[in-house]
Amino acid sequence: MSTDDVVAETARSAELDLVAVELDDGREMVEIFDEVAHLPHSCFLDSSLLMERFGEHSFIGFDPYLVLKTRGYEAVFGYRDGRIERRDMNPFDALKAALGERVLGRSERHEGLPPFLGGGIGYLSYELGRYVEHLPVSVEDDLGLPELAFCFFDRVVAADLRSGSKWLLASVPRGENPTPVIDRALEQIAPGAAPRDAFDLHRAPAGGESRAAVPPQAKPGTALEFESGFTRDEYLEAVSAVKEYILAGDIYQANISQRFSAPLVEPAWSLYRRLRVLNAAPFSAYLNFGDFAVASSSPERFVKVEGRRIETRPIKGTTRRSEDPVEDERYKRELLDSAKDHAELSMIVDLERNDLGRVCDYGSVVVEEHAVLESYATVHHLVSTVSGNLHRHRDVIDLLKSSWPGGSITGAPKIRSMEIIDELEPTARSVYTGGIGYLGFDGTHDINIAIRTMIISGGRVRFQVGGGIVADSDPEAEFQETLDKGKAMFAAVTEFMSGSGTLT
Repeated sequence: MSTDDVVAETARSAELDLVAVELDDGREMVEIFDEVAHLPHSCFLDSSLLMERFGEHSFIGFDPYLVLKTRGYEAVFGYRDGRIERRDMNPFDALKAALGERVLGRSERHEGLPPFLGGGIGYLSYELGRYVEHLPVSVEDDLGLPELAFCFFDRVVAADLRSGSKWLLASVPRGENPTPVIDRALEQIAPGAAPRDAFDLHRAPAGGESRAAVPPQAKPGTALEFESGFTRDEYLEAVSAVKEYILAGDIYQANISQRFSAPLVEPAWSLYRRLRVLNAAPFSAYLNFGDFAVASSSPERFVKVEGRRIETRPIKGTTRRSEDPVEDERYKRELLDSAKDHAELSMIVDLERNDLGRVCDYGSVVVEEHAVLESYATVHHLVSTVSGNLHRHRDVIDLLKSSWPGGSITGAPKIRSMEIIDELEPTARSVYTGGIGYLGFDGTHDINIAIRTMIISGGRVRFQVGGGIVADSDPEAEFQETLDKGKAMFAAVTEFMSGSGTLT
């Protein structure tokens, strides 16, 4: 499908009316999602950590009217009525076409409601960068998952976590009676709606979540072994190779990660419920795609679009936390005083300013905050905020194409860093360091950077951790940083068992 065809499809978008029903419900959002978590294509954008300015809202999507999955240039559109359409098109064009099928204009009637009123929830993989830049495709993709997967919802449960208010939001074609839609949705999220055996430990959950289910042989008390794509020495060698590229003048920085995997010993949803407690984060998510699931507890926003305003919040600079308050304060001060970490972040801020500048009004891109310290369960981070005004002839898909993937998880310059990542990392990243979030019918969008993210498929759970390598990086310290960043995910996987896991 050509770009002109995409524009023509968007022009034929169905206009929607929004019906908002306030829920008099004392349950937490995680308890409401319990009722639909077993259903394929149920999605939970979960602000599991309420912060001063972030994590104010959570969203549940279920029973999508459209599921879009792409791999290569094949886009599969699966509709609620059973229709399947296969189209030969660029994945970003496919996303534009799917998002453009329905349009909801924001009005004064929507004031006071959460920002996501309906639309797409899903992920974009790291590898989508190959569809906007000429990049190598030599790394092994051993998971074979969709490179882009979004579920489009016309019924959403939304929560304002500060006020405690919750709504069922239903978007219906203009003039259609919304009552049957609302009644059906309320039945699906009612207490006790999920079958009692939906997440029985030794059978596949109802609804076909077979590959994300627990293998029959996995039982509490079984010893777990984590496998890594690198040995320790191989990771140290990869860091040293990046430093050589920096000394040769190829790059200033590159992000190198290692992937860990272990047998899945409980249902994917149960694993996520543990992760959201152990590593609470403002941009957490759980996505059930039927034959695989994604569980993320990311602290990092990639892009938010509200009106014409764009915001990105790159993270660079990490140190561990300590239970000893004095030692923890020392770690904070060391991070704030670290010339290396400040340089690392400054490089990425410049890169993000350039990416946003491609689609923003001239002169509108500014650094609002730089090197602010934020603290999470297991680590402290340095974070900056860059914003700009989206040009009136550009949209969110143009923004994604101009900036994908995020610079904080590639390096600088971006393209050369990605070539080096492809050379040094043994497997494709897939969802890791891609993005998870929502694209709204009304033009409001929010996507995270998918770090602290687990992929559950084929009876295994996999997660990657990495860090930015610069000229004065110490390989041993970089290896330890990956373990620090992965601490909560290791704990989430092993806590179900009686013993702790071991690394092989």
